[in-house]
Amino acid sequence: MNKPCYQLCLLFFLFCMLPFMGQAQVLESIQQAFNLHHQTAQKEKLYVHTDKEFYLTGELLWFKVYEQRDTLAASGLFSRVVYVDVIDQQNNAVLQAKVAMKAGSGNGSLYVPVTAANGRYKLRAYTNWMKNFGPEVFFEKQITIVNPLNATENAKVVKGKNYLQFFPEGGDLVAGISSRVAFKSTDPHGKGININGVIVNDRNEQVATFETKKFGMGSFYFTPVAGSSYKALVNSQGSDLLVRDLPAVKNKGYVLGLRSTTSRIDLQVNTNLADQEEVYLFIHNGKEVTKADRLQLNAGTATLAIDKKKLRDGISYITLFNGKGQPVAERLYFKRPERKLKIEAASDLTQYQTRQQVKVKFNALNEAGLAQAVDLSVSIHQLDDLQQAEQVDIVSYLWLGSAINGHLESPAYYFQNEYTETEEAMDHLLLTQGWRQFKWDQAFSGQKPLFKFLPEYHGHFLTGKLTNAEGGPVKDKVAYLGVIGERVQFYGANSDSTGRIFFNTKDLYGPNEIVLQTNNQVDSNLTVVLQSPFAEQFNATPLSEFKVNPAQLDLLQSHSLSMQLRNTFTADQLRRYYNPGIDSTAFYGKPSKVYKLDDYTRFTTIEEVLREFVPEVSVFRVRKSYQLKVVSEKRFLDANPLVLLDGVPYFNMDQVMQLDPLKIKSMDLVTHKYYWGPTVSQGIIKLNTYKNDLAGMEIDPKAIVIDYEGMQLQREFYSPAYETADQKSSRIPDFRNLLYWSPNLTTDSQGNGNIAFYTSDQTGHYIGVIEGVAENGIPGRKVFTFEVKK
Repeated sequence: MNKPCYQLCLLFFLFCMLPFMGQAQVLESIQQAFNLHHQTAQKEKLYVHTDKEFYLTGELLWFKVYEQRDTLAASGLFSRVVYVDVIDQQNNAVLQAKVAMKAGSGNGSLYVPVTAANGRYKLRAYTNWMKNFGPEVFFEKQITIVNPLNATENAKVVKGKNYLQFFPEGGDLVAGISSRVAFKSTDPHGKGININGVIVNDRNEQVATFETKKFGMGSFYFTPVAGSSYKALVNSQGSDLLVRDLPAVKNKGYVLGLRSTTSRIDLQVNTNLADQEEVYLFIHNGKEVTKADRLQLNAGTATLAIDKKKLRDGISYITLFNGKGQPVAERLYFKRPERKLKIEAASDLTQYQTRQQVKVKFNALNEAGLAQAVDLSVSIHQLDDLQQAEQVDIVSYLWLGSAINGHLESPAYYFQNEYTETEEAMDHLLLTQGWRQFKWDQAFSGQKPLFKFLPEYHGHFLTGKLTNAEGGPVKDKVAYLGVIGERVQFYGANSDSTGRIFFNTKDLYGPNEIVLQTNNQVDSNLTVVLQSPFAEQFNATPLSEFKVNPAQLDLLQSHSLSMQLRNTFTADQLRRYYNPGIDSTAFYGKPSKVYKLDDYTRFTTIEEVLREFVPEVSVFRVRKSYQLKVVSEKRFLDANPLVLLDGVPYFNMDQVMQLDPLKIKSMDLVTHKYYWGPTVSQGIIKLNTYKNDLAGMEIDPKAIVIDYEGMQLQREFYSPAYETADQKSSRIPDFRNLLYWSPNLTTDSQGNGNIAFYTSDQTGHYIGVIEGVAENGIPGRKVFTFEVKK
């Protein structure tokens, strides 16, 4: 082939390939934007198993926090701290705790204050990282609290109105294209209500009818007309005729429809844009891309059938892009999980006497019957008119509830059967509450998102702000945090351009007294302000209605007596805590020298102590002010050392010399330059009082002293044993309605495990709930029951 002919053929080939090259570039850009977004904005997902959902003031609320191990498991990037709070209807926190997480789980307890009012509350759990994505991604569940002293007082009724919203399938109503429109009707408390009605155009002509199916949801079809507007005329139980507007009709656009059959889902794209020749469908589940494909439009229509076996378990997000790669419609589909954690559990008997031992055997296997490494927790409590079965469970939440917006009514319903009615309800749920989970505009921006809250991968962050005398932010200055106590906890933080500071603590547990300050020798006019680590963002999800039924007063009295007896006779057992097993080594490791002052002649001033028997430190007077120099390898270090008294830094050496040495038990010395975070110390002198409490000695008057609760110490659950006849006949009353709680169940290599406990003096029906997450992130749950009689 001669050269001109070859070039002509090559040009013709390239001309034919141009459309395909352009299509490949569109799909590639979508894929790249998606991958980049997931790399920079990894999401965390939490679930909280509580011992029950109904509490009296004065009781303990026990809980276990799970972080689902899927996308984060490979990297091991789990947050090490989870924040748990309980908020009322006005978003006021009545309970708060910081929970240490290890290998993706943690547990704790909360004492319900006697000042709490009757009503529904939200229990929330979130990490510092999750605060970047808003309260919609927080774990939430409702609990009920009743104050026995005010049992007859109902919670304040939240005034509100019924809600009715319409959601076109795919996102938009488009002129001339038949559209499916879903709707949801709820009362002020988020509970679905039954309605029916008609759709009329702006000429009051009826174009469709509708009625609710399940949980106040339903759908209908109609074809909107360009230039027309539509209203819904609604008949609601106990209400007057309501009128609601439907979303506006777009003259041009796309409609994405999904229909499910036994073995596949059928996607149909319709558009009234005559110049569009192709569209793109992108399907993902979490960070995994299921399908990215180009569809050729024929007379404004394209279809795609997808085998359900090729979809991942759970929710798949289906996004339609136009020919320019712009997202124009979205749809969700839920595939029932094939991967399962099968938990089996049962008590050895179905009926017991009071104070009799109960033995429970359980096992955990995957869908193939193989033993699983599982993190489990169990609660066994009484069932009655006050305490019902849990409304939120780990399976429905992690597979479904965590992936949709708003309140999910009766989540377990969607997993109890596979009837047509259930599938229809699931479809309506995804049409009405499953919108815009993925932020494509952020992904296509190409810019790395800016996150205000950092992930706590190594320990709890104490955040604050450094300000000057006028209250303005101060940058590039060091603030110091010292924790008063035997264990040396000292941290420095350098302020950023906005004055923000971050103290990255290690194993900060329990109640502490902390001291915040700057170096008063160089930054005497600066102030450190500490900020709360708890979220100030709140979800608008309504709480369900609460009323005290007069018929329940006797039962409330019984529960109250039970609570008071437990707090009276087992108070000591309820105040026992596990040792968190933290490393008590000082941040500087092993000191160069340790002086026990009682081994030497006691002097009345620090100056005499240092001059007489501490050759590693020299005392100087410069312009009537004291200076200390640490001797390192036969030479003086450059400046004053870091001096700590029970963890609190002293920067003024004159103030150090005023300390009372008779109250000091020992002295640690570090005789070399030491780098610790943003701080550089010319040696370290650590002074320790006998009780590690500063012994009443003064600190810098400009320092801020704060009582600060670190990560929660884990309380031991107390369950009495009745092994002997004397124990069983004991006259100490036992009215426990929570028989057993364990946040750390274990199984052997065959997936088997067992627990044992004793019933109380309370007769009635009891329920046991075991929940957990397997190592591969799959959740599981098992419920069993038994009865206790006299």
